[in-house]
Amino acid sequence: MAKTVAAIATPLMQGSIGVIRISGDEAISVANKVFRCAKEGVSLENMAGYTAAYGYMFNEKGHIDDGVALVFRAPHSYTGEDVVELSCHGGPVVLKQLLRAVLDAGAVSAGPGEFTKRAFLNGKLSLTQAEAVMDVISAQSTAALQTANGIKNGSVYKKITALKDILVFCAASVAAYVDFPEEGTEYMDTTGWLDKLKQVEKELGELIRSFDSGALIKNGIDCVIAGKPNVGKSTLMNLLAQSERSIVTDIAGTTRDIVEETVELDGVLLRLSDTAGIHSGSDEVEKIGIEKAKQRMKNAQLVLAVFDAGRPLCQEDMSILESIKDQPTVLIVNKTDLGIAADLSVLQSYGKAVCISAAKGQGVDELKAAIMQACGANTLTPGQPVLANERQLEAAKRALSAVQSAVFDAKCGQTFDLIGVVLEDAISALLELNGESVGETVVSEIFSKFCVGK
Repeated sequence: MAKTVAAIATPLMQGSIGVIRISGDEAISVANKVFRCAKEGVSLENMAGYTAAYGYMFNEKGHIDDGVALVFRAPHSYTGEDVVELSCHGGPVVLKQLLRAVLDAGAVSAGPGEFTKRAFLNGKLSLTQAEAVMDVISAQSTAALQTANGIKNGSVYKKITALKDILVFCAASVAAYVDFPEEGTEYMDTTGWLDKLKQVEKELGELIRSFDSGALIKNGIDCVIAGKPNVGKSTLMNLLAQSERSIVTDIAGTTRDIVEETVELDGVLLRLSDTAGIHSGSDEVEKIGIEKAKQRMKNAQLVLAVFDAGRPLCQEDMSILESIKDQPTVLIVNKTDLGIAADLSVLQSYGKAVCISAAKGQGVDELKAAIMQACGANTLTPGQPVLANERQLEAAKRALSAVQSAVFDAKCGQTFDLIGVVLEDAISALLELNGESVGETVVSEIFSKFCVGK
C-alpha cells in the first residue's frame, strides 16, 4: 500500500490563501486528526467526495488557523486516491505549522511531482499528459499555455494511440500470415497495410517537425533588432515593448550596449535585444557594442534587420544582409512615412521586406504576421498535438525509423518475419512515448523535475 503523502501545494509566501494537499488511503483519517468541522456532528470521515466543510485546524499545542477542508474520494480525484485539501490563510508560518501537524498525524512528505506521478500510475493521466502539467505551470505566453493545455487534454496521447492502433493492425496482419499461411495464399497482398504504414510514416514526420515550432513557443524566441545607427531600432523596440525601454534620439550611436525586454506578440514570447548600430565607428566603446551586436545576431533565433527607407542602401546595409542571409530574418524598411529611397527589390532578393513607420505605429499588423511566419509560430494551432520534450521526440524518431524500415523491407520483398519484428519495434517506441511501457527509472527522472506539491 502506498504511503499517504502531504505537501504545501501553493507558493510558500504571503497570500490570501494557502493549500496543504494530502493523498493516499489514509488521507481522510490523517486530515481528520488536524481538522475539526465547525458544524457539530460533521466529520471528514463521513463526508462524501467533492464536498467541503469549514472548521478549525490545530496541532498538539492548539489552534493554528481557521479554514476549509475539501474532500475527494477515490477514484474521483486528481491522483485517483482519497485526497483532502486543507485551505488556510496564506503565509509561510501558518503553512509550515499546518504541514508539520499533518505529518505528525501520519502522513509523509511528498516528493517532487508526487501527486502527478500517482495520477499517472493510477491511470488518471498518460505520461504525455502528466508531463504537460509542468508546462502549464511554467507557461510564459498565451501560445505556450494553449499548447500545454492541448497536450494535457490528450492531444498527443490520442494521436499516438491512433497511430499505434494502425501499427498493431499491420503487425497482426503480418503475424497472421506468418503463423497461418495455409489460411491465406502463397503471396500476401501488401497494398492495404502498406498504405496504412505510409500514413503513419507521414503523420509521425509531421509530429516530429512540430517539435521545433513547439519549442520556440514554449521557451520563447531569442530575437535581435539589428541595423545601422539611427535607422529606428530603438523606436521599433519601444513599439514592440509598448514602453520606453530604449533611449531614442536623432544622434547616431545612442545605443551602445544591448537593451533587453521580453514581450508577448500575438501570444508568442519574444526575447528582444536592441543592439548597437553596426558601422565602421572609431569610438572604442562603440566598437565593443558593435562586436556584441554582431555576436548576438549570429546566435539569434530570429533577426529583425532594420533599414532606413529614406536612404539608398549602402555597403554597411549590404554587409548586414550578407551576414544574416542564412538565418531566420524579417527585413524591416522603417521610416516609410518620410518617403522611400531604399531599393526594395534588392532587399526582397534576400527575403520578405515589411514597410513600417515605427514612430507613427504604421505597418504593425504586417510586421507581426511576418515575425510569426519567420519563426514558424503560425504553423501551430491551439490544441494541435506537439511533441513537448526531448524524451518524446527521441521515442517518435525511433518509431518513425522503424516504420520507414518496414516500408522499405516490404517494397524490397523481405520476409514477413523480419517486417513483423520491425513493426514491433515501432509499436514499442510509441508505447514508451505515451507511458504505457516505460521503466521506473524513466518515470522517476521525469517527475523529479516537478515542483513539490504538484
